[in-house]
Amino acid sequence: MTDPLLVVAPMEGLTGFPFRRVHAHFFGAADAYFLPFVTPTTLPRFTERQMRELAPDVNIGIKAVPQLLTRRVEDFVWAAKALADLGYDEVNLNLGCPAGTVVAKGKGSGFLREPFELQRFLDKIFSADLPIQISVKTRIGWADEQEFDLLADVYNHYPQMKSLTIHPRVRSDFYKGEIRENVFEHYFYTFKMPIGFNGDVITVSDLERVKTKYRPLAHIMVGRALMADPALFRKAKGGAAATLSEIQTYYDALLESYCVAFGNVKNALMRMKEYWFFQHNLFDNAERAVKAIYKAKTMEDYLSATRQIYENCPLRTESSFGWKKELL
Repeated sequence: MTDPLLVVAPMEGLTGFPFRRVHAHFFGAADAYFLPFVTPTTLPRFTERQMRELAPDVNIGIKAVPQLLTRRVEDFVWAAKALADLGYDEVNLNLGCPAGTVVAKGKGSGFLREPFELQRFLDKIFSADLPIQISVKTRIGWADEQEFDLLADVYNHYPQMKSLTIHPRVRSDFYKGEIRENVFEHYFYTFKMPIGFNGDVITVSDLERVKTKYRPLAHIMVGRALMADPALFRKAKGGAAATLSEIQTYYDALLESYCVAFGNVKNALMRMKEYWFFQHNLFDNAERAVKAIYKAKTMEDYLSATRQIYENCPLRTESSFGWKKELL
């Protein structure tokens, strides 16, 4: 029985093409990178900004899976065809995003409130004879995990689905509290399509536990933990933990890549601060030191702050779960 693929979750602002290129170069490419969602418009073409992520030349050498955020059949269909024309063989439907601006329009996890409308949508896109495989990423409901009983039945109407990635939280959880793994476990063997697991996989031992417990599992999707420990997948495949020199060189390259992508230092530094929110969890006693990074307004300030962490905070072999928030 083959091991599940190790894939990168779509994270808006963090898993864009600068990250994908730099991460693959320094730590080896993940088995797949799911791209941050694209919202197709009623105009049947991608915008120039969207094409900066989707253009084939920015994803050379890696397996990239575009993700669409929509509830309109027509928009999904034209976008899926356009992605096939660009050379992609899989498109992912986002049914998990919990952001208020998204769910207010009935998209992302907001679509889960309407299971019968969702089934009509899925009926149409799976019967559209599209030249590309369709996968789905979902939460287990809007406000109550019992909603997944009906949603699971809806999804099982489409065994031709490339895969169904399940993040076992409801929308109202956002990313807080414990994942509801009991729900994932209860339904895992009832599905007719390949299943992926997503949620609070932080360490190699977490990866091992999940892949051992759920067989066969198509993939394990990791997002925030890979931002904290970019060598996580390499370690899971028998490779070494990141060295301090690697982390420094990796972050220098990531910063340079964003300076080029954005065309200015200010925006590049803002983006790097987002990475450090996770990355500092790979260092001991970095909680206070990282605040200087958040406050940095110039490149000199930023480099000075990172140097303090590199010199004074020992590198860990596994990330801590420092971004965990309790469910109130």
